[in-house]
Amino acid sequence: MTLVNGQARAFGDFNSGSGRILVVDDEARNLRMMEAMLISKGYDAVLVESGKQAIDIIKTCLPDVILLDVMMPGMNGFEVAQVLKANNETCHIPIVMVTSLYDVEDRVKAFEAGADDFLSKPVDKTELIARVR
Repeated sequence: MTLVNGQARAFGDFNSGSGRILVVDDEARNLRMMEAMLISKGYDAVLVESGKQAIDIIKTCLPDVILLDVMMPGMNGFEVAQVLKANNETCHIPIVMVTSLYDVEDRVKAFEAGADDFLSKPVDKTELIARVR
């Protein structure tokens, strides 16, 4: 299942056995770009545009990895990571923060919130695939 602009649309079989990746970004073009990169390597992708949508969808479909934008309206990536890492059912899911922030303080804040890794924007396909493996 994919959510874009709040609309659900079918996307492959989320339980197909390939890696299930949840992509969270408030910019539709970033979602589409990462979706294309992941699909080309056989991953299932679920796309959501907000932290709240991410938390809601995880209640029904646990992903193998979360690609989480930091700067979003409403719940930012730091807040989403804290919520997920505080929950026994989701604390084991690796979170890769996708960010254009380069400050050491921001990266430390992300690790403190529960991030496991980072991807810098603009996202490079080779690096993206290496991070989600």
